[in-house]
Amino acid sequence: MNDTATLPRRAAAGEATLLDEHIVEVISDSGEGAQRCGQSLGAIAARTGNGIWTTEIIPAEIQPPARSVAGASGIRIRIGAKRVTNGGDETDLVVAFNEQVLLGRVRAGELKPGAQILLESMWREHRDPAVVRSYTETVERLRASGFRVHEVPLEKECRALVADPRKGKNMFVLGVLCCVYSFDAGLGREQVALTFGKKEGKVVAVNQGLFDAGYAWAAQHLDFRYRIPAVRATVPQIVVNGNTALALGVLASGMDICAMYPITPATSASHFLSDVFEKVGGIVHQAEDEIAACAFAIGASYAGKCAVTITSGPGYSLKQEGIGLAVMAEIPLVVVNVQRGGPSTGQPTKVEQGDLLTAIYGSHGDAPKVVMATADIEDCFYAMITARRIAEAFNTVVVVLSDASLATAQQPFPRPVFDAQWLAPPVDQTPVPADRKPYDWDEVTGIAQRFLPGQPGGMHTVTGLAHDRASKVAYDPEINEEGLRHRSLKVAALQKTLKTPPVFGDPDGDLLVVGWGSTKGVIEEAVGRLRDEGLKVSSLHLTFLQPMASGIGDILRRFRSVLAVEGNWSDRLDDELIDADNRRYSALAMMLRSRYLVDVDCWTQSRGQPIKPSSVVAALRGRLAALSVPA
Repeated sequence: MNDTATLPRRAAAGEATLLDEHIVEVISDSGEGAQRCGQSLGAIAARTGNGIWTTEIIPAEIQPPARSVAGASGIRIRIGAKRVTNGGDETDLVVAFNEQVLLGRVRAGELKPGAQILLESMWREHRDPAVVRSYTETVERLRASGFRVHEVPLEKECRALVADPRKGKNMFVLGVLCCVYSFDAGLGREQVALTFGKKEGKVVAVNQGLFDAGYAWAAQHLDFRYRIPAVRATVPQIVVNGNTALALGVLASGMDICAMYPITPATSASHFLSDVFEKVGGIVHQAEDEIAACAFAIGASYAGKCAVTITSGPGYSLKQEGIGLAVMAEIPLVVVNVQRGGPSTGQPTKVEQGDLLTAIYGSHGDAPKVVMATADIEDCFYAMITARRIAEAFNTVVVVLSDASLATAQQPFPRPVFDAQWLAPPVDQTPVPADRKPYDWDEVTGIAQRFLPGQPGGMHTVTGLAHDRASKVAYDPEINEEGLRHRSLKVAALQKTLKTPPVFGDPDGDLLVVGWGSTKGVIEEAVGRLRDEGLKVSSLHLTFLQPMASGIGDILRRFRSVLAVEGNWSDRLDDELIDADNRRYSALAMMLRSRYLVDVDCWTQSRGQPIKPSSVVAALRGRLAALSVPA
């Protein structure tokens, strides 16, 4: 997508305006179903053949006050003619169930100038004069600011079909939006049936009636239509969010034990597993706390399985001692950290990439582990398969970093075709040779055979203390260093198997942008826009952060300037106190600078919202200007 992607092309008279893409939001108080409406719209668009990316808007409080600016709950859906890799820039059209939740989006600068607004009109006739005044004044200000406000009688129209419009507005709005975006009404009704598939037939019928009513209302009362060309996929697709993709990856990997404690924004992964895991022989264990969840997973892995524990930042901190035990005892373990804003309880519902250094170095003592990050929804699925294979092959801990943006975002990707190689090999219970020790580390790779409980000849005591090859506690300096050396060698052995990540764009040039995790789509879209202008900008995205693949340093040195773009904090040089001696760099920039001795600069945002392509474009233009490159 480029800067001109959303410029409308008017079709013949009476037809819809053709667009390359559009961003629509549905905003309401919590509990009014805005997110379900948006998810259904995204699914309809994907089934039509459009690219989509959804971004949930979640208030910080569990039950925020109704009609409050801070209580906005909803979803934004970016619909494109081509594959969409991120949430995009400002919103083109928004449906708001009251003016207060709408104001929150306006004040945050999330709406494009002149955006279309469909606003619930019931507040104009509210019994409270203060509510009426707030509504009418807001509508007047929005119109004066250039927004195109259309008042929609959602309450009145829905009340004709259901006794409680609060439980029906979302499907009415779905019908309105399907009409506005020229989606097939029959496909919309099918999606409603899928959405309420677990309910009785009467519930499905009522919601399909609401959908039809919304579609008909829009056709009669709205004078604008859009159509975003779509291309049907040539292979079957699925549309899921990142947490569901993670859970599906757990199933596909052959891991059959997940131990976790509920924590935002990771919990929905366990919800999905709880519904399906038992059907394939898996177990979801909800522990009494994060520490117990980690210990349970370690115990299951020690017994011969490879278990996963899923958490977010605060939970990951609590698991640290347990993770250290798995490293010391060399027990396979997969840990998923769905990052959120911090520190402490921070911003539970907001996105941040603040846990990279914690994931790699956050332990007492030297506890080397593998750390990888997912870049999109499809990546969330396949990362779990890779993580399980690495954990068992190297008897180590593998940390998979996702984040709140990926957790709730939806994106279509090709339906995975099962491969038996994804699964763990049969458990080896053959007798252990008499001369074999539980930590007979290979001198080259550091890997030792994994002994399982009950394996003949394999009896030994597992300890988290420093130990020798026989797993006996030992504090001798030489023995301690022997263990440290071999645990580190395992990470180096994995590093030798990694491929150098590809460069997006030319292999050399003026500016290289480096990122990790969920920033991939945003960075590549921004870089693509500038490359379309003829600028010598490329990007590099890292999946493995510990260890890093060979060849990265060579790539960095082929560019005049290198800039890390991340969703975490870095000090700004325009602050009076900040200078080259005290500046805190972003996490990845710090790692690249120390490892490759390249002057890697950084640009970051920690606003609790996904980074927008236009923000990255502006930052890159500034960097190019500093290099005296025309931008």
